[in-house]
Amino acid sequence: MGDEIDLKELKVAIVHDWLVAYAGADRVVEQLHQIFPQAPIYTLIYRKQSMPKKFETYDIRTTYLQKIPFIHKLYKYLLTWMPRAFEQLDLSEYDLVVSSCSSCSKGVITRPDALHICYCHTPTRYIWDFFYTYMNNAGWFKRMMMGPMIHRMRIWDRLAADRVDEFIGNSNYIANRIQKYYRREAKVIYPGVRLCGLPALDRGEDYYLMVGRFTFYKRFDLGVRACTKLKRRLIVVGYGDEEKKLRANAGETVEFRGSLSDQEIMNLYRHAKAFLFPGEEDFGMTPVEAQSAGCPVLAYGSGGACETVADGRTGLLFAEQSVQSLMDCICRFEDEGVNCTRAEIQQNMQRFSQERFTKEMTAFCKEKLDAYRQKNVVVKGE
Repeated sequence: MGDEIDLKELKVAIVHDWLVAYAGADRVVEQLHQIFPQAPIYTLIYRKQSMPKKFETYDIRTTYLQKIPFIHKLYKYLLTWMPRAFEQLDLSEYDLVVSSCSSCSKGVITRPDALHICYCHTPTRYIWDFFYTYMNNAGWFKRMMMGPMIHRMRIWDRLAADRVDEFIGNSNYIANRIQKYYRREAKVIYPGVRLCGLPALDRGEDYYLMVGRFTFYKRFDLGVRACTKLKRRLIVVGYGDEEKKLRANAGETVEFRGSLSDQEIMNLYRHAKAFLFPGEEDFGMTPVEAQSAGCPVLAYGSGGACETVADGRTGLLFAEQSVQSLMDCICRFEDEGVNCTRAEIQQNMQRFSQERFTKEMTAFCKEKLDAYRQKNVVVKGE
């Protein structure tokens, strides 16, 4: 083994799919920037108005798609353009490239002697196993176009995965999907989550809570309809394309709060009776945030929630993505509760801290860089 690698001495680049809304993947990019503060962030497009003010101090470099008028509204329809845009990024000066990917950013081209580590939030969900869900929720024109386009994208996506030297999955659930679709092993490093800094309350108030983007696969509709039928108070925080439909299905016990600050959301977590999480997520930061404030979570028993919610202890898992299954879970929670106190629930979430993420991510990068360096030395010596 040679001298210990100093990451500050390396030329590092961070690559991310897009920066248009401050969601979970964007929070991971923020943490990666804290580990590699000297690294520029390459991304498809950047919408400054939608991101925290601190991002304006980062060195953010976009692709040529940034110049297209109204691109922040149109980019989701330009999937077939994304591979070319990422492949045109010149990363030849960098020793280490860290991609944060749920779409096409893993397809960048790097030097032969550079190390490319992909922090994979998910194999591109809308071209693999979630394709049929997206197809069934698309309009007729999009459905007509998706078939041949997605076939080509699957071929490119599989080849793009071969350009990655090392994969990291954000959960065991995602590591298994990486193995399934890319035939690659992945180290699991859970993302760092903003944890509540205030002590948990002894008990919550009489309301349930949902937080996130109103996208169809997150299934906010189940929570809205379940609480409407049960006449339980529900506070919904967030925004998105599904808002009109959600409001149409909401009864008088459902309250929409729009977008709130992190501090306001954390206060709602602390006081909520329980947090509802009916979607199937790759990891799911909001259930961890809720539990870090001592709030039990009632979650659909699939995806990343199975790794963050201890069934019967820190929350309850329900078996079917249906209104009735969620209603049954709510009633069971009200009758039986969970075994852990709110203070114990909060303590259990310390394993998802941002400090832990920084430590594990730094150690992994150093380990793989050292192995890559030794391999290149041997090859050159031969």
